[in-house]
Amino acid sequence: MMTLRALIACLFAVVLLTTAGRSVAQTPGEIPDELDGVGIEEHLGETVSSDIAFVDSEGNAVTLGDYFDGERPVAVAFVYHNCPMLCSLILDGMTTAMREAGLDLGDDYQALAISFDPRDTPERAAEVRERYLARFDGAQAAEGLYFLTGSQESIDRITDEIGFGFEWNERQQEFAHTAAVYFISPEGVITRYLYGLEFHPRDFRTAVLEAGSGTIASPLDQLILYCFQYDPDAGSYVLHATNAMKVGGVLTLILLGGFLLFFWRRESTRLDAADPTLTPS
Repeated sequence: MMTLRALIACLFAVVLLTTAGRSVAQTPGEIPDELDGVGIEEHLGETVSSDIAFVDSEGNAVTLGDYFDGERPVAVAFVYHNCPMLCSLILDGMTTAMREAGLDLGDDYQALAISFDPRDTPERAAEVRERYLARFDGAQAAEGLYFLTGSQESIDRITDEIGFGFEWNERQQEFAHTAAVYFISPEGVITRYLYGLEFHPRDFRTAVLEAGSGTIASPLDQLILYCFQYDPDAGSYVLHATNAMKVGGVLTLILLGGFLLFFWRRESTRLDAADPTLTPS
């Protein structure tokens, strides 16, 4: 079932269609024909096929399994490179969150921009990749940011498996589609959908850590993951009150125990100095 956030994301396509100065005749509340089949159906917990074939921006034949290395989670965006506006905004928002999330692209996770237009070429993908790669410091980012193009069959397979719906609008000569970033575990399991054009760095970081299933999370990150859970209505990670209270209780006991131990040892030392026979047992 399409979630509220998916419906909100769908509105981006509506806005683009209506702000492009093109007439879309419809009755109030009716979804225009141009958006039929456009949207996102979440497939959380399902595994993406690793044998879906694509071509990277260097012209190499690859499969999605090449990016599921068992160690690094993967963030995915669906774009096409002749998109008049929306795809650039998605990539802008995604790369901004990636830069500010406090994780190392290439070391901690990978990111894929998969074209859903079979007319896109590796050469065109390479041009766009270079533009976005320039936003990151360090050569390691090149080992984590990939732009893929592929056949209609491959595009249909991966978009069906993730639940990304899009439609070609013959009259406008462009695709109608939604805006989101998808997070996949190192083993290829879909773990999270983040909707919109801008992503809070904290949400992006938490989604990557969650997708990593502990492979890249520090003890502090694990604690944050325990205290924050994704709220589909809010479209972000929010504080989980029960878990936060449990953590607070444990920390209180640890602090209280530490204080008692400190005073016990100080008192013991003082008594030893005064009279060793009075040392508490």
